[in-house]
Amino acid sequence: MIHQLPKLPFNDDALEPFISKKTIEFHYGKHHQAYLNNLNNLIPGTKFENLPLDEIVKESDNGIYNNSAQVWNHTFYFMALSPKPAKEPKGLLAEAINNDFGSFEQFKERFSAQALALFGSGWLWLVRTHDKRLNIIPESNAGNPIRINLKPILTIDVWEHAYYLDYQNRRADYLKNLWNIIDWSVVEKRFEE
Repeated sequence: MIHQLPKLPFNDDALEPFISKKTIEFHYGKHHQAYLNNLNNLIPGTKFENLPLDEIVKESDNGIYNNSAQVWNHTFYFMALSPKPAKEPKGLLAEAINNDFGSFEQFKERFSAQALALFGSGWLWLVRTHDKRLNIIPESNAGNPIRINLKPILTIDVWEHAYYLDYQNRRADYLKNLWNIIDWSVVEKRFEE
């Protein structure tokens, strides 16, 4: 099975001024594509050759894991961004955020603080547990919570390639601006699935 780069749900310049066209061209067009190319080159002749991407992430290790997880993570990240997002969660997700974090504003503060504190490169995840509670999980490098049977509903890429062209070393500014383009309708659907 050849894995394909998914089409973005927005044009390369649609997230400006929060994420530039140049960043999308590099982050999606070069980094995301490179992980995909690496994965497609690594899996022929292995037990992963015909598995769907999520199964490869759950069962692989080393180079296959790193590249498959980065493909999965990047796709998940990009698909929750929008130039015209629903700016706040509603319904069951809003209730869960209020129950587990106190309020949406408190959740954003806590999530941003943990993303800022994540050392080096990695991902910060909002996950739904088996009892439909919410938790924030930091993962270094290509880490993905599906490996520990948690349901991801939102992720933030804190690798420098996600923000360096636009924000240089100012991760806090990147995180602050991401709240303007996260589409909570996408996150709600993930929560309710």
